[in-house]
Amino acid sequence: MITVLFVTQIVLAVILTILVLLQKSSSIGLGAYSGSNESVFGAKGPAGFLVKATFTVGLVFILNTIALGYMYNKSYNRSVVDEVPVKKSDVPTPPAVPAAPAPSTAPAAPAAPAAPAAK
Repeated sequence: MITVLFVTQIVLAVILTILVLLQKSSSIGLGAYSGSNESVFGAKGPAGFLVKATFTVGLVFILNTIALGYMYNKSYNRSVVDEVPVKKSDVPTPPAVPAAPAPSTAPAAPAAPAAPAAK
């Protein structure tokens, strides 16, 4: 799918470049080589058609760029490290945790002396 979008992007870029160059400017540009287009496109000539075509192709170009960026980021959002095979011998074993100390068997503290009885 990415390949189709990429080829479409290149074709749209070429078409958009040609449409921009065909438009009339202060110098005639490439429009001089297209012959007499007034009869094909109407009394105004190709100006209105070329503007609409340029706008449409430009819009499709932008939408294709967004789709291509989204698809490329979605499918290639992986790291090279994710594809490295891991062997059991390569994984280090964690160091042994020392066992908790056993409860001491020391004698209990002597009891506090009892208070004298009240008379």
